[in-house]
Amino acid sequence: MLDIRFIRENAELVEKKAGQKGYKIDAKKLIEVADERKSRIEDREAARSFRNEFAKQKGQDADEEMRLAAKELKNKIRGIEARLKPLEEQYQQLLKEVPNVFPDDTPLGGEENNREEKKWGDTKEKDFEVVDHLTWGEQRGLIDFERGAKVAGNKFYFLKGPLVELELAVAQLGMELAKKHGFTPMMVPHLVNTRTLEGAGFSAKGEEKQIYKVEDEDLNLIATAEIPLTGYHTDEIFNEKDLPILYAGISPAYRVEGGAYGKHNRGLFRTHQFNKLELYAFSTPGKSDELHQKIVALEEEFCQMLEIPYRIVRIASGDLGAPAYKKFDVEYWTPVDKTYRELMSCSNVTDYQARRLNIRYKTTGGETQYAHTLNGTLAAMSRIPIALIENHQGKDGQVTIPAALQPYMGGQSTL
Repeated sequence: MLDIRFIRENAELVEKKAGQKGYKIDAKKLIEVADERKSRIEDREAARSFRNEFAKQKGQDADEEMRLAAKELKNKIRGIEARLKPLEEQYQQLLKEVPNVFPDDTPLGGEENNREEKKWGDTKEKDFEVVDHLTWGEQRGLIDFERGAKVAGNKFYFLKGPLVELELAVAQLGMELAKKHGFTPMMVPHLVNTRTLEGAGFSAKGEEKQIYKVEDEDLNLIATAEIPLTGYHTDEIFNEKDLPILYAGISPAYRVEGGAYGKHNRGLFRTHQFNKLELYAFSTPGKSDELHQKIVALEEEFCQMLEIPYRIVRIASGDLGAPAYKKFDVEYWTPVDKTYRELMSCSNVTDYQARRLNIRYKTTGGETQYAHTLNGTLAAMSRIPIALIENHQGKDGQVTIPAALQPYMGGQSTL
């Protein structure tokens, strides 16, 4: 959610940037509704003020005429509030539809316009044909989508034996790295109410639906720990000296993933349920860009510990989504497809989520401002095994476990 004052002063810019993100908004209509809402609120407050003054006089010497006037005033306030209610709902809905803006150095366009920033690791072609992770796992009885479909439907799966141990090892190593960098480990609710869901910029309805909703309940399954972590400090005010606040949340992620089929979405890459370690931060506006770079650097450090070749890309405007102001993806190299594919992401959302959920901080000077929030995936536990299986596979099909993970797997060195 953007500040309505910013929208008033930059209506053309806000509309233009929304369009470059792929959203169509009507800033003029929003401003008209905001003006009418403001006028109605002023009418209501004026009537209430008059009623309070009238009540003082009435208390001193009330007669029938004054009682009738008081009743008329009460009805007038009710009438104003009745007209204000649908106006308030329309205003809030229009305001929610406005996506965050983005900096001028953002590449314009869709995914194909994402800009490569740097690379790390060996991507030389191997002298044998690498077996893709799904074939590798099914041949060894470690990945079972057939029984997953029998139990829950397409894109659900069972994981067995060493791959379960590998996932747990990745989670433990990732959490220890996050702790080393000052992040507090968090276990989060797997269900959130609609206010929290929409406050984080997600939706359980319409074209933007990404979420499984619980029928007849104000509850939704989370798509990432980002959602409950965003809501953790709803309606709270921090002290500036306590920022940044850093959390590392681990949870399942439940995704609708409509239409996510095809060669590049096979196997574990895109599923309806997977486990995820998410980094989340509350910051002052002046420090959020620096913190964004630090979280990306932490993601890089984890990739290097896992010996996964990767590149960093700056996300183009049309691929940012509504909440993000600035976003980087960490993409792993796959020797199977000989290309890079998304492994992690990191977004600076500025005050977009904080405004929706009323998360503020008090400056050292006593002023109250909205906080900035940031989120970053440290480990999508379904995708890291793909990168490990396909990059650390030998001619004999054995997969070498990176040295950093071996202590968490009982010293085991291969899969």
